[in-house]
Amino acid sequence: MGFVGYALTVGITKAGGLRTMREDRYNEPAFWPAVLTEGPVRLRPIRKRDGQAWQALREQNEDWLGPWDATSPTGEVPPNFHAYARSCLRAARQGLMLPWVIEYEGLLVGQLSVNGIARGAAQQAAIGYWVSEHVAGRGIAPTAVAMAFDHAINVGGLHRLEVAIRPENKRSLRVADKLGFRPEGLRLRSLHVDGDWRDHLIFALTAEEVPGGLLARWRSVQAAT
Repeated sequence: MGFVGYALTVGITKAGGLRTMREDRYNEPAFWPAVLTEGPVRLRPIRKRDGQAWQALREQNEDWLGPWDATSPTGEVPPNFHAYARSCLRAARQGLMLPWVIEYEGLLVGQLSVNGIARGAAQQAAIGYWVSEHVAGRGIAPTAVAMAFDHAINVGGLHRLEVAIRPENKRSLRVADKLGFRPEGLRLRSLHVDGDWRDHLIFALTAEEVPGGLLARWRSVQAAT
């Protein structure tokens, strides 16, 4: 089984002094690009050559994903995959997002992004994700979210991550519940999804709430079921 571990807590400065790994962590090469693995679930950076497999998966899941897809309030046509991937990778290099695809047993089955990374006093971001219907119910989404959360906190130095979910999206609500995300309330008409402004429930976790890591907590949940 693969393992995402972050046991190292101190480093050595060039001057020979100790510093905590949280300092300037988002400037370290380990933050991005990064590949994270837990058993058959793998997060790896999106690539422009993923286009054919990604497009086929999206077409296969049009009815499954359509009600939860972000749309443009101006009716702007989404960019093609190559332009989209290029934009994501450029934002990743700028430290604004972490755009991964989700693989299961070596095949692309979904996508997860850490979006809107804010530094300064905020040190927070939002997680968005989707998986194909044909692999739903296998614990892939919560495993991917847990890995991404631990990486963003322990390597990226973020403090808080949130997930915004439409109240009607029962499957995604179960992911948040399984991982123990804390409900923070309802944002009215907060995101343009499936052609209109939609309400979203907000769930969040901070670093202090999962000192042992979210992946470790998810493993314990799985072991108990």
